[in-house]
Amino acid sequence: MTLPSHAQIVVIGGGIIGCSTAYHLAKDHKADVLLLEQGTLTSGSTWHAAGLVGQLRSSASITRVLKYSVELYKGLEAETGLATGWKMTGCLRLATNQDRWTEFKRLATTAGSFGMDMHLISPEEVKRMWPLMNVDDLVGASWLPTDGQASPSDITQSLAKGARMHGAKIVETVRVTGFEMKDGRIVAVKTTEGDVACEKVVNCAGQWARQVGDMAGINVPLQAVKHQYIVTEKIEGLSTNAPTIRDPDRRTYFKEEVGGLVMGGYEPDPQPWLTGDLPNDWAFRLFDDDFDHFEQHMMQAMERVPALENVGVKQMINGPESFTPDGNFILGVAPECKNMFVGAGFNAFGIASGGGAGWVLAQWVIDGEAPLDLWVVDIRRFAGMHRDRQWVCDRTLEAYGKHYTIAFPHEEYESGRPRLVSPLYQRLKTSGAVFGSKLGWERPNWFAPAGTEPKDVYSMGRQNWFEPAGDEHRHVREAVGVFDQSSFSKYELSGPDALKALDWICANDVAKPVGRLTYTQLLNTRGGIEADLTVARIADEKFYIVTGTGFRTHDFGWIADHIPDGLDCTLADITEEWGTLSLMGPKARDVLAAVTSADVSNAAFPFGHVREIPVAGATVRALRVTYVGELGWELHIPIAALGEVYDALMAAGGDHGIRPIGYRALESLRLEKGYRAWSSDITPNDTPFEAGLGWAVKLRKNIDFLGRRALEGLAGKPLKKRLMGFTVDDPSVVLAGRETILRNGEPVGYLTSGGYGYTIGKNIGYGYVRNADGVSDDYLKSGTYELVVAAEKTPATLHFGPLYDPSMDKIKA
Repeated sequence: MTLPSHAQIVVIGGGIIGCSTAYHLAKDHKADVLLLEQGTLTSGSTWHAAGLVGQLRSSASITRVLKYSVELYKGLEAETGLATGWKMTGCLRLATNQDRWTEFKRLATTAGSFGMDMHLISPEEVKRMWPLMNVDDLVGASWLPTDGQASPSDITQSLAKGARMHGAKIVETVRVTGFEMKDGRIVAVKTTEGDVACEKVVNCAGQWARQVGDMAGINVPLQAVKHQYIVTEKIEGLSTNAPTIRDPDRRTYFKEEVGGLVMGGYEPDPQPWLTGDLPNDWAFRLFDDDFDHFEQHMMQAMERVPALENVGVKQMINGPESFTPDGNFILGVAPECKNMFVGAGFNAFGIASGGGAGWVLAQWVIDGEAPLDLWVVDIRRFAGMHRDRQWVCDRTLEAYGKHYTIAFPHEEYESGRPRLVSPLYQRLKTSGAVFGSKLGWERPNWFAPAGTEPKDVYSMGRQNWFEPAGDEHRHVREAVGVFDQSSFSKYELSGPDALKALDWICANDVAKPVGRLTYTQLLNTRGGIEADLTVARIADEKFYIVTGTGFRTHDFGWIADHIPDGLDCTLADITEEWGTLSLMGPKARDVLAAVTSADVSNAAFPFGHVREIPVAGATVRALRVTYVGELGWELHIPIAALGEVYDALMAAGGDHGIRPIGYRALESLRLEKGYRAWSSDITPNDTPFEAGLGWAVKLRKNIDFLGRRALEGLAGKPLKKRLMGFTVDDPSVVLAGRETILRNGEPVGYLTSGGYGYTIGKNIGYGYVRNADGVSDDYLKSGTYELVVAAEKTPATLHFGPLYDPSMDKIKA
């Protein structure tokens, strides 16, 4: 086929993701689509994928994406006439120790929360289902009957045929060589066969996605890793519909293929391919067999399936797969270029994800916003540090090595640290800080008491920081603490039209006098919450915007993308210019008054105000706002003066017992106060009304804003879900999120976040209670509630407001 001179949307890459995206663009949206493949379809990593199709992930939206894949693969052959090799064999995951078994019990609960049926079964049942397996070391297994396997090349060809049937053009053996750019947008794709003018580009180039992105100045943080598996000769007694097996404690997986087994694994010492650009001429190519490196998997596999000792190996596949620094794939619109979308980095989950990823990516390309909460895979979760290819390689290899390790709650990555540190890093370390990492920033999670090793000890139950974090929590409730939150993302929007832009972007009313600040959400066209942040008006034409550390690229991009055309204002990221100390607790005012000449009384400096005040020779931007539910200020300090201001606060606070506090305590404090966390309690799937944040929406004012139309459409109608608080009295229970909420014994939702409230002495969880006929106060009050925690039911109490409110000086739980 000759290359057309123009296409509405150009998809780059003819693997399963590119073909699925082209199929959905053509079928669902009747778009004019051109797919370009440098070799032939499937010639990158699709053709040598193992083809396991699992569905359960820890995010409800991603699980929905994977479930969609399964539904699509089931019916695709009937539509296109091309077989997909889809077999719903089910999947067994094996557990050989109690921590893994607890993880599976939690997974089974998550599966139930997301509407899937995962069974926990005994070693005897495993043996019945898979007679060739040695089950002597098993505690049990999880069984997900709707998982399965497919032929990667066949599915891709079937999707490609479907795309063509709906009008998409597919051209093979043509390579993209660059882009013609204008005002930060792509206007044409340059190829070995000529240029194609276009409106949007979707980069599905697999492990080449990074260098395709480079051509347009965008960063796709990927690392190709050598992934090996073997295909055995026929094995006597192996059923053709034997379930797929994941044996994570032995780091291996199995699936039946033509009477033999496909067996591979995820080793702790993986081998990267190149950190530089990959060769373009790698169609249908593999690396040499590396049996020495693979031997660790062979040994484990033969102990699990003894029949493997006496069976020949038909072939070894040693091919590159694209992996990411956090083990999640990459979707969405690139922050550096408004009309390039990316679907890449599938971490050997490409076949399981392909159908669903193409569906949501196509919708994203057409609408310009994600159809679901896809934050965990959003390309905007990355930042400038992810341009460092060696750092990306090191972190990606660590993530690959953890593919099958037990997922302990709160586990931190160790590679590439420390990357970014605040000027207080050494001071806090000396005070016993145990650091975690967020978007490269080292942040104190908790402080080890004297005589305790400052180190996390992971477990499935209460972890070693539980008591120290509780002491920090109580200290903030009773006295005063200081949090180093310098990693906060900080922007300035300035110019004559800055207010006009924020009026449109923000759901709350930011048109307040200079010196006032506003908590606001940013909404999508569905009325879902895309971000929540504080906006402080520091001059007539200047606003200071503060948001969470991990949302730096995402929130900056959302604001920048939604400033209406023609407005005169400038958005700048000034994160590194300012440090932040949050001074919180009932004695916060006493400490602040001792270090500044400014009047910080309630009359002079009320809640929701911002003032510039002198502290230790520096001009500090003080914001009277709290995320912990106590009297306090966020002190934004020019970064060079952070140390002096911290030392002054610590010296003046000595009489009041001031001490540094970590993020673990911050989390338990905010849970008691009922503050919502974006990406868990509030997401693009949730409206402010459902989240109990309707008070922060300016519907009463006659100002149009993004998402207003959707909210007006919902106003006055019964809510079908509402975010509620729950407490559990049993101290042995550990809430981590995603536990199922039962009302009168029936599932009505699941927890979005969970933890412990040290002031009230109870476990706390938040989650949406759902009911198709409406969730009224009467409906909520008339039910009896339980939570399913690690497959066990435990009684729970439902709450409407904050569980603790110091302004009312009483505990509500």
